[in-house]
Amino acid sequence: MWISKPIYESLPYFYLFAGAVSLVASMYLNHWYWPTICFVVGIASLVAGLVLFLKRRDYRHSDHRQQRPRDE
Repeated sequence: MWISKPIYESLPYFYLFAGAVSLVASMYLNHWYWPTICFVVGIASLVAGLVLFLKRRDYRHSDHRQQRPRDE
């Protein structure tokens, strides 16, 4: 792992927060192409945050299942 654990664990939430802020900013900006840029960055950040969150949850859930001893 290249970054510290607290930062690594908070990345999906940061991506979701940054995406939400960017989407809100796209509604209030009117200069040049900034609304479009903020909208695309917001959607991409929300998707990245959701993918990270769901992948980690699925991995931890499947890892937990594999470590459980079987009753034979």
